[in-house]
Amino acid sequence: MRNFIKAVLSVAVLCFSLAPAFAYPDVSDDYWAAPQIKTLSEQGVIVGYPDGTFKPDANVTRAEFAAMAIRALGQQHTKVAQPVSFSDIDENYWAYQDIQKAVYFDLISNDSSDDLFRPEDSVSRAESLSVAVNALTTETISVQKAQEVLAKKYVDADTVPEWFLIPAGKAEILGMIVVAPAAQQSSLEATRPATRAEVAAILFNMMEQAKLNPNAKLAEAMRKKTGEGFVVEGATVQGSVGTIPAGTVVPVKLNTYVSSQTSEGGALYTAIVPQNYVTREKFILIREGAVLKGQLLDVRPGKYFVRNGVLVLKNALITTENDQTVPFVGTAEIKKDRNWWMKFVRWAFKGEQLEVQAEGTVNLKLLQPVKVDLTNGWIFE
Repeated sequence: MRNFIKAVLSVAVLCFSLAPAFAYPDVSDDYWAAPQIKTLSEQGVIVGYPDGTFKPDANVTRAEFAAMAIRALGQQHTKVAQPVSFSDIDENYWAYQDIQKAVYFDLISNDSSDDLFRPEDSVSRAESLSVAVNALTTETISVQKAQEVLAKKYVDADTVPEWFLIPAGKAEILGMIVVAPAAQQSSLEATRPATRAEVAAILFNMMEQAKLNPNAKLAEAMRKKTGEGFVVEGATVQGSVGTIPAGTVVPVKLNTYVSSQTSEGGALYTAIVPQNYVTREKFILIREGAVLKGQLLDVRPGKYFVRNGVLVLKNALITTENDQTVPFVGTAEIKKDRNWWMKFVRWAFKGEQLEVQAEGTVNLKLLQPVKVDLTNGWIFE
C-alpha cells in the first residue's frame, strides 16, 4: 500500500510539472482571447502573475506594452546604436532597452516636442493598435477613407483622436481591431486603457501580419543573414533557426601557443572563430571573430620509447558579436598528419611531441548542439 501511494503521488507530481505554463486559472478554455493568450505565453511574450493568474481585465503600462511588442516581433536581442532621450526614463529603467527598440523600429514615434515617454501610464487601445499598425508595411489611405471605413462599423468613429484616424482605418481594413465580446460591439473606445486580454489579441494579430508585411526596418532585422565562410555540412535550418548538431567539427584559431612539452593541464586558453560558420544555403550561424574560451584538458609530454605526446583541449564558452556569452562545448585532440612510415616510427619508438603555434588552427568537435537565430546571431540557451 505504501508503494502504491508513492506511485500515485509521483504521477500527480509529474502531471503537475507537465502542466502547461499558459493554463491560468482565471482564463478558461472558452474565454474569447484564450488562444492568443496561450500562444503568446508559450512564446514568452506575456507572462502571468506570481500567484499563477493572468488577470485578463487588468491594464498594461506603456513600458510593459513596449517590451511585449518587441518580444512579439522577436527583436529583444537587437542593439540600438543611437538611443533617443526621454526625460522620465534613463538607462537604469527596466524597460529602457525595449523602449529604445520600439522607437528604432518605428513602432513608437519620437515627437521632439514631447520628451516624456510616460512609462507607467496605461496604454490605450488607440496606442496599442497604432503600434501594431506601425510594425507593418501598409497601403496609404487618406483621412477621408479612414473616416468612411470606421463610420460604417463604429458608432463612436467621430470621437476618434485625429492622430489615430489613419492607423485605425488601416487596422480596420486589415481586420486587426479587437473588440471583446462583452464590450459594446459597435464602439472603438479608442482612449480607454487596453486590457491584458485585448493586448494579447492585438499583439497576436500584429505578429501574424508582420510575418507577411513587416515595415522596412523590421524586414531587414527579420531577414536571415548570409555570407561566405566555412560550410557546416550537417547544419539544418527551420524557419529562422539554424542548428549545428553535436559531433560537428569546426576550425578554431588559438590565440596562444600550446605544447605537449611545456603547457600544463588545466591551463586556460582563448581562441577565435577564423571565418563565418555558414549553412549550405550560406546563412550565417556564427560570425567570424567570435571569442572561444576553454582549458587544456589533457597534457602529457612525449618521451622517447615511453609515449607519444598528448594534447587535448576542451572548449567551454563562446562570446559572440552580440556580447552574448553562452556554452559552446567541444574537444580538440591535437594530432600530426603523418605518412605511413612516420606513423610506424612513432608507433614503434614513441616520443612524438605536439604543439600549436599562436594563430594556429585546430579542429573542435562539438559535444552539444547549438541553435542560432539566423536573423541576429543570437544563440538559444
